[in-house]
Amino acid sequence: MKFWKNAGVLLIAVSVPFFLMMTAIRLLLTPLYPEIEYRMPYFPPDPYGFTLEERLKWSKISIEYLLNDSDLSFLANQKLDPQTPLYNERELKHMLDVKILVQQMITVWSILAGVYVILLAWAWRRGWMTDLLRAFSWGGKGAIALILLILVSVVLNFNALFTAFHQIFFEGNSWLFRYSDSLIRLFPLPFWRDAFIWVGAFTFLASLILIWIEKHTRNISR
Repeated sequence: MKFWKNAGVLLIAVSVPFFLMMTAIRLLLTPLYPEIEYRMPYFPPDPYGFTLEERLKWSKISIEYLLNDSDLSFLANQKLDPQTPLYNERELKHMLDVKILVQQMITVWSILAGVYVILLAWAWRRGWMTDLLRAFSWGGKGAIALILLILVSVVLNFNALFTAFHQIFFEGNSWLFRYSDSLIRLFPLPFWRDAFIWVGAFTFLASLILIWIEKHTRNISR
C-alpha cells in the first residue's frame, strides 16, 4: 500500500503544473476569449480589412472546429465570399495539426482529472488526505516556478518563446504564414502573447490556492 501511496503522491506533484496549464488553455478555447481580446484598446486592427464582427465570426468557427468531431471539410467549406475560402491549403493543414494537438491535450487533461478524483477518494478512505494535499501543494510550487520562467520569457523575448513552442509541437515551418493569410489576420502575435499571459496568471493563482488549501488543512489538523 505504501508503494501506491507514494506513486500517487509523485503523480500529483509532477503532473499538477501541466494540468493547471491545460485547464487554462481549455478555458481559452471558448468564444469568450476572442470577445475580450479583440476589444482590447491596444489590439491591432486588421490591415487587410476584417472588421471586429468578422474576426469574432471566423475565430469562433475556428475554435469550434478544434473542439468538434468534424473533419477538415468543416473549415474547407467556410468562405469569405463565393470565390474566396477562409483558409488556404497550408492554413488548413496547420489547423488540422492544431486540432490533433488540442484533442490529445483534452484527452490527457480529462484522464488526469479522473485520476485526481480517484486518488482523492481513495486517500480520504485510507486516511492519506494530508499526503495527497501536500502533493498538490508541491505541484503548485513547481507550477509557480515554471510559470515565472515562462512569464519572464514573455517579457524578455516573446517571439523566441513563441517560435520555440511551435518548433516543439509542429514540424518544420508549417506554422509560418503570410501577413495576408486569414490565420495571421485573425490571430496576430498579440493574441498569443496575451494567451500566454492568461495561462500564466491562471496557473499562478490556482497554484496559490492549492498551497493555501494544504497549509490551511494542516493548521486545522494540529
